Amino acid sequence: MKSVFSAPGDYIYFKSQVPLHRIPIGTKQWRYYDFGPKVVTPLICLPGTAGTADVYYKQIMCLSMKVGYRVISVDIPCVWNHQEWIQSFEKFLDAIDVHHIHLYGTSLGGFLAQLFAQHRPRRVKSLILSNTFLETRSFAAAMPWAPFVSWTPSFLLKRYVLTGIRDGPHEPFIADSVDFVVSQVETLSRDELASRLTLTVDSASVKPLLLSDSFITIMDTNDYSAIPQQLKDQLSERYPGARRAYLKTGGDFPFLSRPDEVNLHLQLHLRRVGLEAQPELVQSIPKDGTGGGPSKENDKEDRDDEQKDNGGNPESNSEESQPSPSAPESSESHGLDEQLLSNAEIHYIDQKDSIILKPSAMSMNQHSAAAGILLQSTWEFFIFTLLPLYVDSLHIYSNNAWKLRQLV
Repeated sequence: MKSVFSAPGDYIYFKSQVPLHRIPIGTKQWRYYDFGPKVVTPLICLPGTAGTADVYYKQIMCLSMKVGYRVISVDIPCVWNHQEWIQSFEKFLDAIDVHHIHLYGTSLGGFLAQLFAQHRPRRVKSLILSNTFLETRSFAAAMPWAPFVSWTPSFLLKRYVLTGIRDGPHEPFIADSVDFVVSQVETLSRDELASRLTLTVDSASVKPLLLSDSFITIMDTNDYSAIPQQLKDQLSERYPGARRAYLKTGGDFPFLSRPDEVNLHLQLHLRRVGLEAQPELVQSIPKDGTGGGPSKENDKEDRDDEQKDNGGNPESNSEESQPSPSAPESSESHGLDEQLLSNAEIHYIDQKDSIILKPSAMSMNQHSAAAGILLQSTWEFFIFTLLPLYVDSLHIYSNNAWKLRQLV
C-alpha cells in the first residue's frame, strides 16, 4: 500500500457534483449519497467492513449520472446487532420515502442485505451479492477477542481491519482500489469500526429467502478475496438458480478496480428483473442533486467535523450545498452495444477529469520545487563564493589596521 494517498481525479469530480447527506434517525446518524430520478426504484449499495458510502462513487457516476438509474450509497451506522440493523435500515428507508429497493452488497454489506431481505421480503425486489457469505460462525472463531471489541482502541481496530486487506504486489488498478479503501478506513471512528466488526462476528445466519433465485445475481472475483472460498461456495449452493457473474480479476473491491465490468453486470441485472432506467429524466434532476429525494437532509459539515458519538441531533443536518450541473446526455436506446458505449464514454469522462484536475496540483508542486531549488542555489552561491571573499576582506582589513597602528 502506498504511504501517501492522492484522491483520484474522477472522485474529486464526483464530490463536486453529488452532495453528501446526513440524516439523524433516532440515535443513528445515516450518511449517504442519493442521485438519480426519484421515480425509479433505487439500487441501494451496502459496503463491507472497510467501506464507506464513498466507495461506490464509480457506480453513481455511471448508473445515475449517465444511464438514468437512481443509486443510493450508504454508510453502515453504529448498530450492535443484526435485529437493530434491520429496524434501523427500515426506518432509514421510511425517512427518505423509499418503499421498494434493489440491494447491492459486498462482503458484510451482502450479508446484511440478505438478512434484510429475509425479514422484510416485501421491500426487497432483487439482490446483487458480491464476495459475501451466509453465516458468521467462521469469523467469530477467528476473532476470540470479539467480546471486547467495543473497548478496543481505534488504532488496533484499524490495524485489524487493514490486515484483512491483501497487501501487494497488485496490478495497478487493484492497488489504486486498495489505496482508496485504506484512505476511507482512516475516516472511520472507533465506534463505527467496532460496530461493524461486531456485526461480522455476532452469531447469525441467513435462512431461506422468499425471494426467487431468478432475482438474485452472484458477482464474485476469481483471483482472490478476503472471504474464504468455502463461504462463497456455500452462498452459491444456497441460490442454485441465481445468475452468476464472475470477474477474472478485481480483488476485494471490484466496484473500484473493475468498475466498467461491475456496472455492466449491474445494468444487466436490473434490466433482467424488470427495472428500466429513465435517462430522459436525468436532465431534470433538482439542483441539490438528490434526484428528487427528500429535502430534510441538509448538512453542510464535512465528515471530519461529524460528531462521532452517534447521538444524533433531533434536527436534520445538511452537507455540502454545491449546485449540480446537468448530467451527460443519454439516448433512449437500451441495446447492449449502447450500454458498453455508455461505459466507455463515462470512463473517458473520468479520465478527462483526471487530466483537468491534476495539472493544477502538479503545477503548484513544480513552482514549490523551483522555489526550493532557487533558494538552495542562492545559499550555495553565498556560502561558496561571497563568504570566502568576505573573510579575505576582513583579513586584509585587519592587517592594514595593524600596520597603521605601528606607524602611528
